[in-house]
Formats: sequence, C-alpha cells, structure tokens
Amino acid sequence: MKKYIIDRKERVTLGGLKQTIHIWSADQRHPVLLFLHGGPGVPNRHGIAKRHLDLTDSFTVAAWDQRGTGGSYFGCDPASLTLERLVDDCIELIDYLCRTLGKRKVYLIGGSWGTELGTFVCAKAPDRVAGYIGYGQVVNGVENEARSYAFALDQAERAGDAKSVETLKRIGPPVDGQYRPVFEGLMAQRRILSKYGGHSVKKESYFKGTVLPILRSPELSPRDKLGAAKGYRLCLSRMWPTIVRYDFLRDLHTFEMPYYIFQGRRDENTPASLIQDYYDAIQAPDKDLVWFERSAHGPLGEEPEKFKRLLREKFLAIERSRPT
Repeated sequence: MKKYIIDRKERVTLGGLKQTIHIWSADQRHPVLLFLHGGPGVPNRHGIAKRHLDLTDSFTVAAWDQRGTGGSYFGCDPASLTLERLVDDCIELIDYLCRTLGKRKVYLIGGSWGTELGTFVCAKAPDRVAGYIGYGQVVNGVENEARSYAFALDQAERAGDAKSVETLKRIGPPVDGQYRPVFEGLMAQRRILSKYGGHSVKKESYFKGTVLPILRSPELSPRDKLGAAKGYRLCLSRMWPTIVRYDFLRDLHTFEMPYYIFQGRRDENTPASLIQDYYDAIQAPDKDLVWFERSAHGPLGEEPEKFKRLLREKFLAIERSRPT
C-alpha cells in the first residue's frame, strides 16, 4: 500500500457550512489537483480514493463533497444551494488548500456539472487557478438537454423500445432545459440515455454505474452515503433550473489560465456535438481539445490510462513553466 505523508479526511467550514474533503499527498512539494464532482449532488470522493490515487505520483490530490451532498449534506440550508454560493465555496476551499499546503494556485479538474463550477471559478478567481481540465464539458444547458433528449428518443424508437418511447413522450421534450417534473423527468431521461450508451459506452444502468459504487465504498461513512442519497435529489431540484440556463459559448470563453477539454466522442449526456464550436471560441494562454474515441460522458473512468497520462503532461508542463 502506498505511503502518504498526508492522508487527511476533514471537515472544513466553507460559506458557514462544515464540508467534507479528503487530501492525499506523497510529496507536499507536488502541485495541488482539486476534483470537482458532477451532479449537482453526485460526490466522487469514493471513486478518486479507489481508482485515481496513482495521480499522487505527481500531485497532491484533493476531493470535496460539495455543499448539499455526501459528507456535506447535513446542516445544509436548501436556500443556500445557489450557483453563486457553490462558486464561493470552491474559492474558499482553494484558499484553504493554498494556505495549508503552501501553494499559490491549484489545478482544477471538473466533470459534467463540475465543468460549470470550474469554469465559473476560473473566471472569478483566475489568480488562484493554474490550469483547468473539463470532461463531460457543459456548453449550453438548454441545447444540451434538447439534443440529449432527441438522442434518447431516437435510439429507443430505432430499438422498438415501446416502454422507453412512452416514458420519454410522457415527460415530453425539455422546455428551457427543464423536464416535468424537474428531478423525476431528468432521471427518467438519463436512465434511458444510459441504456443506449449515451452516458457510458458500457451501457451501464444508473444504479450499477452510480449508486452501487457509492453503497460499496469504504471511503464513505454510512452518514456520507445517506447524505449522497438525500443530496442528489435536493441539489438537482434546487439548482437545475438555474444552472441549465447558462450558455458559455455566448457568455464565457476567455480565460487567463490554460483551459483544456477532454471529451468523450460518444457523449450524449453533455453532447459531444456542442464541443467544437465552444473550443474554437475559447481564448486562453494555452488550450487543447482532446477526443476520447472509446468514451462517452466519463473518459476519466472509461479511458483512464490515456486520460491521466495527458493530464500529467498538460499540468506538469504548466508547472515547469511557472516562475519559482
């Protein structure tokens, strides 16, 4: 088992709420890599602990249960679940990591909703972010849902899957990115999307791909697992109507740090068809769009060796170029 000089699971107060983080480091001289999970409300601390701590050969790795889910669920005021509050929580966490680990900046890696959060943090606190990688990159929430719904319906119709077609027609196409009702409709669409490979090329069910790993994880306490179960519905229901309205192609594509997108070619959750135009519009000191041909929404898990090799290459090149 690998030896860590830091293996610290702790509660940190961010925006007045105690929130759970875990930090692993084999060498405190390494730059800090902060993971931003998706959802909102789907923690990934368990997945990082199980599959991605090989990154500690180059980074001090930090995982965080965002406000309202997992180890950060209990005590959360639902009214505080706003985009602005989560962006500020993240910046406060970055300040805490820099202060306690002796750094000036951190590297961000975000997946799905985490790409929205990370992109807003890049814009609001550019002096604290050394570089960014997004996968399952969100571009335009309203168009995202229109294309994702159309893919699921088309695949179900082609397969003669009358039950899924009936479900999708019952919830109807999303209006301004929102299903009816918001949580139940979104979950129904995502289950069908998963069935036809739009979320994972393995075509895993939502339960097998998302719920079961949480339930089986030794990284998460029983209380954390309960917080994840309750927090997913809470965070999505409260935040979705706001976060789905953003259009980064229109509003946010200029950055002061290197900005990279690692995108699964088969992604229909955050459709790959939206990515190229956004990438072309990005202005940053360095940028790259890397396609993962055998991945859908989660190339970090679907093509991990390639993903982590390129992550190291991108971020360590930035680190070597930074003034000491």
